[in-house]
Amino acid sequence: MRVLLTAFAQDAHLNGLVPLAWALRTAGHEVRVASQPDAVTSITRAGLTAVPVGGNHRMDAVIPTVGPGMLMHHMDRDYLENRPERLSLDYLRASNAILTATFYGQINNDSMIDALVDYARFWQPDLVLWEPFTFAGAVAAKATGAAHARLLAFPDLFAHTHLTLRRRQAELPGELRDDPLEEWLAYTLDRHGAAFDPDVVTGQWSVDQMPPGVRMELGLPRVPTRYVPYNGPGPAVVPDWLRRPPERRRVCLTLGLTIRDTEFPNAVDVNDVFASLADLDVEVVATLSEKELAQVSRVPDNARVVDHVALLALLPTCSAIVHHGGAGTWATAAAYGVPQVALGWMWDAIYRARRLEELGAGLHLHSEGLTVGVLRDKLVRILDDPSFAEGARRLRLAMLSSPSPNEVVPTLEKLTARHRSVAAAR
Repeated sequence: MRVLLTAFAQDAHLNGLVPLAWALRTAGHEVRVASQPDAVTSITRAGLTAVPVGGNHRMDAVIPTVGPGMLMHHMDRDYLENRPERLSLDYLRASNAILTATFYGQINNDSMIDALVDYARFWQPDLVLWEPFTFAGAVAAKATGAAHARLLAFPDLFAHTHLTLRRRQAELPGELRDDPLEEWLAYTLDRHGAAFDPDVVTGQWSVDQMPPGVRMELGLPRVPTRYVPYNGPGPAVVPDWLRRPPERRRVCLTLGLTIRDTEFPNAVDVNDVFASLADLDVEVVATLSEKELAQVSRVPDNARVVDHVALLALLPTCSAIVHHGGAGTWATAAAYGVPQVALGWMWDAIYRARRLEELGAGLHLHSEGLTVGVLRDKLVRILDDPSFAEGARRLRLAMLSSPSPNEVVPTLEKLTARHRSVAAAR
């Protein structure tokens, strides 16, 4: 079958598609990966065939223009809160409106959607797999009759939030309901001769790479699959210093890919992190870009700073990791059974960090009250208390219990045959 995968142009969101794309390719299926032109190099470096569509999105222009208040609206907000007085209908509406106008509508720009639909009409895919924010994939599938599914590399918090909004509004008269996401998608689908369906938001099913205990059960069709680490286009090179055991306990420090590539603000001061680690008997390996390193006033003697090293090569040698809470970093550390100190300050990062702590595999570093002393104490705890290593080992085993990407391909074949329209069948 022909499979079209799509994600907006940002490596942190493209990376989660790569292992399944290769599983489909090695099973003999035709695979294409579509994104804005900025992502073409990353796609081809992963050994996949790229389809550039439309113009590049302008998220970098939005964040400075709108200001930090756009992000602070979401800071430390628990979207799993069910009490209306804590997560009100007005708040859910405002959050939906902000995300649609400043995020969803920006990364799925009209030129990208239109070009993706045009390509899908030309290539006639049987299945469209889309990154959960890249609704353009669902639009292209609806316009061509292809089956379509989301490919989740992080907990399904955004679908949960939207379903909560729909449930709360169902009690209101129609004229009092307000859903900018559905209105935007309905308008976009109409431009391409298709009608809105709720599965444009949630997929006809979802391929979920989160492990048991972290996976969110929302009553939606799901195909659980194992997260296989892929840390981006590289350079994925094992340096000399990583070919021998560390002399002291090694701690990885990383603030992720998104902060490197975008104007997204850093939630933690690198100087504070270094200060918390400086007097510990550990070897710190910090992955910092030139831009990040320029903000550092002093690199401690026990730290090695590198611009890039593949986490899948580094983490098996580490006793702990301190990180920003990003999806790929969290999941890679979990896959290798490394205890984590994870900053959870907004959106799904809060949920991931909280579940990590509840599972005994690490500690949640709250942005509220974050100090050098607090960070140091948390790191010392996970290094010295063997229960965290055991909790991380259990989380790793939970991840390994899910079928590999190769093993879920036959399921995807069956679901595609069931969901694609007769007109799309070749």
